[in-house]
Amino acid sequence: MAPASDGHIIARMAQLVVRQFEDDVKEKLQRRARRHGRSTEEEIREILRNAVRSEGRISAPMGSRIAVRFRRVGLDQEIPELRGESARQAVFEP
Repeated sequence: MAPASDGHIIARMAQLVVRQFEDDVKEKLQRRARRHGRSTEEEIREILRNAVRSEGRISAPMGSRIAVRFRRVGLDQEIPELRGESARQAVFEP
């Protein structure tokens, strides 16, 4: 922030220009903005803020987060971390 000549603080805001944007993406962003009651410009700012919000934070592994969430309801077993495993289709018996 920089002081103005009248003593008020002015926040400097960066500008970003995106060229060669697909028309359908622009239209979808406009519809999304209308659904959220925002201008397209504000919707894009919010999307970008959310995209970088967790940058630099160290997140606990998913199994650990699940265990913490369900510990309150009696889950006391270890949930193994399955790193590098490919997804398998669930099989349900009738």
